[in-house]
Amino acid sequence: MSDKCIMTADDSASVRQMVSFTLKNAGFQIVEAVDGRDALSKLMNTPVHMLITDLNMPNMDGIELIRSVRSLESPRKFIPIVMLTTESQPEKKQEGKSAGATGWIVKPFKPEQLLAVIKKVLG
Repeated sequence: MSDKCIMTADDSASVRQMVSFTLKNAGFQIVEAVDGRDALSKLMNTPVHMLITDLNMPNMDGIELIRSVRSLESPRKFIPIVMLTTESQPEKKQEGKSAGATGWIVKPFKPEQLLAVIKKVLG
């Protein structure tokens, strides 16, 4: 069992389940968040090693969430953040990158693709 905890933020329950299932099978602990605001508040109270976030979410989208995490006054602001989204336009990726995203995965994703990115990002 890994001691690494990963948060997944997505307003789609089925996507959260798929990500959770994939990561739990690989031995990670998971925290689920339903949108950016939920993710940010859970992040304050839970030590997570990585964040996987959707782009389009209600209340606070993925870009806003990344900017908020990167502006935190805590070591958490340095955690890797991977966007998992249906968006694949270069300008969206650039916006994510400049907000502070570490990586980008386009949905629909393959479990092994997700795990490969996580291993690369978490080292």
